[in-house]
Amino acid sequence: MIKAVVTDIEGTTSSLSFVKDVLFPYARKNMAAFIFEHQTSLVIKDLLVAVAEQSGVALTVDALVGQLLQWMDEDKKITPLKLLQGLIWEAGYKKGDFNGHIYPDAVDYLRQWHQRGLFLYVYSSGSVHAQKLLFSHTEYGDLTPLFSGYFDTQTGAKKDPASYLAIAKAINLSAGNILFLSDSKEEINAAKHSGYVTVMLNRDDWFAAESSYFQVKDFSGVESVLQVHRTG
Repeated sequence: MIKAVVTDIEGTTSSLSFVKDVLFPYARKNMAAFIFEHQTSLVIKDLLVAVAEQSGVALTVDALVGQLLQWMDEDKKITPLKLLQGLIWEAGYKKGDFNGHIYPDAVDYLRQWHQRGLFLYVYSSGSVHAQKLLFSHTEYGDLTPLFSGYFDTQTGAKKDPASYLAIAKAINLSAGNILFLSDSKEEINAAKHSGYVTVMLNRDDWFAAESSYFQVKDFSGVESVLQVHRTG
């Protein structure tokens, strides 16, 4: 019986293009100015120290900004970078520069599952802060009340089976009672290896779907899996 759904964001609940074409460019464009403006903040100071420790570069603003931009260009999933991106996006959301993109079918079914008593969680490489910002600033309103918790790279790498075991332990459920949703084959493999029930979302390249993965086009297909597993 499925008791909880853990969902990825990019390509799953939300468009890849929103993250790649809106959020990432916004963070890159504003990274230097944001850090220079807030460099005396204790939070920013701590994050910059973490960047220096993980990269080995000098603890100067110019050097650290350069390192952060390089990590962004290389699409690194490094925690202090993700935390800084989340802070920059928060400023953008508050200014009304953009809203968080959520697919309509994801909104519909997340609401239905929540009403039926399923526990909903998010697991993304973006920081928990960034996740909450996205789901709280949508054209459908604030969706954060639907979720019971959020996980990011501080839990572990998304391609590491140990991360999914850590989530199961954190939410006090057996892996077999958890459904994981993602558009990534590597993440699906890791979750499946940990005992999760898995469904791969393949929104943009449906006709190229590989038969070795159980795949659906949208959340209506996920609902059919939940019906098979009798959520009660």
